[in-house]
Amino acid sequence: MNVQWYPGHMTKAKRMMQSDIKLIDLVIELLDARAPLSSQNPDIDELAKGKARLVLLNKSDLADPGANDAWLGYFKEKNMPALLLDSRNRGGFEPIRGMIAEIFREKTERDRKRGIINRPVRAMIVGIPNVGKSTFINSLSRRASTKTGNKPGVTKGKQWIKLDRSIELLDTPGILWPKFENRDTGINLAIIGSVSDEIVDGAELALKLIEKLKAAYPQTISMRFEIDEDDDALHILDGIALKRGCLKKGGAPDYDKAAKCLIDEYRSGRLGRISLERP
Repeated sequence: MNVQWYPGHMTKAKRMMQSDIKLIDLVIELLDARAPLSSQNPDIDELAKGKARLVLLNKSDLADPGANDAWLGYFKEKNMPALLLDSRNRGGFEPIRGMIAEIFREKTERDRKRGIINRPVRAMIVGIPNVGKSTFINSLSRRASTKTGNKPGVTKGKQWIKLDRSIELLDTPGILWPKFENRDTGINLAIIGSVSDEIVDGAELALKLIEKLKAAYPQTISMRFEIDEDDDALHILDGIALKRGCLKKGGAPDYDKAAKCLIDEYRSGRLGRISLERP
């Protein structure tokens, strides 16, 4: 299974971000906590060169708590500030404001000595499609300032959002990179919904997810579906079709419907807190 997706509008969005970066003090990169490496766009390193960085591991409420802790340690070793985030929970944003203040503490003090007071930090929000940038900004600003959706590509253009006197945010469209060098990266991005479902074979993707569950969370299959996790992936998908009533006329399993059911249950967290990657 080889997943690749780079629609034309992403090239335009990348050029726009390259043009705007000169206005920016801080690059805030949202990653999906379930797959931080796969959801980290390698082009951002070049784009953000010379800028302060902050990593937010979004959807951390859907990820394995042990993996969350491991990823925080991973970014700490790289001297990159990182925080866990559930963008739907407004109560989780004070640590972000505090982290931004800490990152710019020395600069703010220098500005104060020069008589520059209350100069806002201008931050660019970046991330791959469907990582939760719009929900993050809506919650942070406490108003519906951006469109949100559960499919990639909802944010098409840039927009500035002034949070208060201290922070201004530039939202940007979600962009991927032209080619996933690692095949597993594309599979992970398809599972978490950052690649359009229209270009992916749903049944094949579900089999890949089942293999990942069998390897790292085998009890999920037996507990959620009452199916023997020792079965092969196709027999497990058969069992899911039967358990969820995803059947064609005559009782044959409808693999497409069963696959959609499984993937939707994973994305929503109904399968439990499951990470696809660890450092």
